[in-house]
Amino acid sequence: MSIAAVCGIAFAGLVIYGFTAMMGIDRFYSTLILMGTGAAAIFVILFMFITSRLHRILKRSLLGVIIIAALASAGHEVWKAYYNSIPVVSDQEVDMDHYMPFQEDSKLAELSEPSGLKLTSELPRLDGATALYPLYAAFAQAVYPEREYSYKDSEVMVNTTPEAYKNLIEGKVDLIFAAAPSEPQKAAARRDGLELKLTPIGREAFVFFVNADNPVQGLTTEQLLGIYSGEITNWSEVGGENKAIRAFQRPEGSGSQTMLQKIMEGRELAEAPSEDVVSGMGGIIQRTADYRNHKNALGFSFLFYATEMVRNGDIRLLEMDGVTPNRETIANGDYPLASEFYAVTAGSGNPNVDKLIEWILSPQGQELIEKTGYTPLQSGR
Repeated sequence: MSIAAVCGIAFAGLVIYGFTAMMGIDRFYSTLILMGTGAAAIFVILFMFITSRLHRILKRSLLGVIIIAALASAGHEVWKAYYNSIPVVSDQEVDMDHYMPFQEDSKLAELSEPSGLKLTSELPRLDGATALYPLYAAFAQAVYPEREYSYKDSEVMVNTTPEAYKNLIEGKVDLIFAAAPSEPQKAAARRDGLELKLTPIGREAFVFFVNADNPVQGLTTEQLLGIYSGEITNWSEVGGENKAIRAFQRPEGSGSQTMLQKIMEGRELAEAPSEDVVSGMGGIIQRTADYRNHKNALGFSFLFYATEMVRNGDIRLLEMDGVTPNRETIANGDYPLASEFYAVTAGSGNPNVDKLIEWILSPQGQELIEKTGYTPLQSGR
């Protein structure tokens, strides 16, 4: 009888477990069902083999197990409700529609007077980094004829830094706006017999940030290098809580990853786990902001993108060597991780490319750089 009863309980438990698994019900309850099935089988066996004098104790024990299971379920539901109430941000990038030239709801900066350069034909084909699209789209709005310029396929595109360099080297575009190229990007140009010409047009801060709940306010350059070389692995080593540092990175060839490699100053960059390499610039901000990273995340980007294009209130920019990244500290040279960004060419035959670059370096072009939210070259001198 006991064997038949145990087999019946086991069969019922497996059926219920299989049903909950197929329905996608919380794993907690699947585990609870398995544990309940085992407990029920034990109680049945004990009930059959102990004396009737001990049945009352067994019944009370069974009631206690049921109460504990009910309290565990209630506690789980309370925790799940709290967990689900935590805001979770997506890995979606910034909506570029808001930065397309000549749009009614455009967020692009505008000149205070008509542009001194107007192009009507042979428009240079532009591409570049995501963070710089609002800037060179503003250049196009000031200089190009008024019409629709899709950021996906037109004379004013945005395809991220790696794709922009690839398009430039392959001759699909005439001019890109980006951070300095990586060594593989330089090598790709040389293989095609091309020389990348970099013209500095403005300055920007390379910034690091943490979850807003992380108590760390800043890092020294040496501490930062220690983290990304793998020598420092816990926030407690830099004045924070006893939590492992989850240092996010970007894919090889992206502008921000190239900048990270540049500041490592010859020290070897630790290889990040694949789940900590975030494809999009918006993604690295969102992943750091996500409360479910439990205050241990560290990310990086460029100041304008992080503070103007994304504006995520769940991250906090870190001071570097005691200096806050802002326009003033970029301009006066106090912020240690500020660098120039470039208009990059590779020998285009378009006669208007040089005219456009010359205009970008003029007071009007520099005005748009400042109005967009970057630091013009004049301010950095």
